[in-house]
Amino acid sequence: MPTHLIESLDSQPCQKCQGGRKHLQTVTLMTWLGDDLITVPDFPAWICDLCGHRLYDSEALAQLSLLLNPDAGTPIHPRVQHLPKKPPANINPPA
Repeated sequence: MPTHLIESLDSQPCQKCQGGRKHLQTVTLMTWLGDDLITVPDFPAWICDLCGHRLYDSEALAQLSLLLNPDAGTPIHPRVQHLPKKPPANINPPA
């Protein structure tokens, strides 16, 4: 495999500083979910070796978004058919 292809898998140019290269590393992601601070250890991110700019891995962010979705795991309840209520026993039916 050509060297430039191997290098492109390991790093990419930094779009922020234009001088460094971003390498895939794992970091602790911290984000707010409402009033709660969520920390995710060992989260993949592309980090520039020159300016330190980080770009979190898009696939990992999508998976985290699914996990933090408030509707994730919510059971789907089947629609319940409501039967007409019987009149109370102390009411006489019309004649």
